[in-house]
Amino acid sequence: LLVTEAGFGADIGMEKFYNIKCRTSGLRPSAVVLVATIRALKMHGGGPNVTAGAPLPKEYIEEGGENLNLVAAGCCNLQKQIQIAQLFGVPVVVAVNVFRTDTRPEVDLVCQMAKNSGAVDAVPCTHWATGGKGAVELALAVREATNHKSNFRFLYDSELPLVEKIRTIAQQIYGAQDIELSQEAQTKIDLYSSQGFGNLPICMAKTHLSLSHQPDRKGVPTGFILPIRDVRASIGAGFIYPLVG
Repeated sequence: LLVTEAGFGADIGMEKFYNIKCRTSGLRPSAVVLVATIRALKMHGGGPNVTAGAPLPKEYIEEGGENLNLVAAGCCNLQKQIQIAQLFGVPVVVAVNVFRTDTRPEVDLVCQMAKNSGAVDAVPCTHWATGGKGAVELALAVREATNHKSNFRFLYDSELPLVEKIRTIAQQIYGAQDIELSQEAQTKIDLYSSQGFGNLPICMAKTHLSLSHQPDRKGVPTGFILPIRDVRASIGAGFIYPLVG
C-alpha cells in the first residue's frame, strides 16, 4: 500500500495532488483520508479565532468544554471537504484526531456526520500519542475503503482554456460565484496560451485558512468573487500558478 500526504485540506493539497501529480505520473488513488479535529471544527462553527504564535483560546484547550452545537455547526466545512473529494470519484475515510479535551459525544457526532455526508467510514485516532496502536482502526477502515470501486476522474480536461481551468477550481472546489482577473493576470494568461502552455494544469496559490481568499472567513463561504492578481508559470515543473487575493 503506497501512502502519500498531500497536505492541508481537500481544497488545497488534495486538489493539486489529483489534478497535477496524478495527471503527470499516471497514479490513480484507491482511497483518500481526510483528517479532522474537534478544535478545527469548533473554529469553523463560530468559535474564537486562532492566531499564529498566540496561545489557543480556552474554549479549545479546557477539559470539560463540550459544545455539541459548535461542533455540529463546524461540520459544514468537513462536509464540504468530503464533497470536494467525491468530485474526483475516490472513496473517502475521515480520521478524527482525538485529544484529551475532546469528549466522546463530540467525536461520535463528527464521525456520524461524516458518514452521513458520504464518507465510507470515519474513525477516531490517537496515533499522535500512542503510536501505531492508535491508528489500527484507521488502517482497517482504509483497507476496507480500497475494496470499494474508485472511479477516479480529473476535475478538468487539459485542453480547457487556462481561464476556464481557474474558474472551474474556484467554483467547484472553493465555492466561489466567479473569478475576477486583474489586467496583469489576463495579460499573462494570453501570453502563456500563445506560447503553447495552455494545456498545463493549474496550481492555485491561495490561503489554506479558508475556502475563500479571505483567511477569516470560516465554515463554507459562498457567493464570493475570487480575485486573481497575477498568473505565473513554472514551465519546468509543468504547471501554471495563479496568485489569489
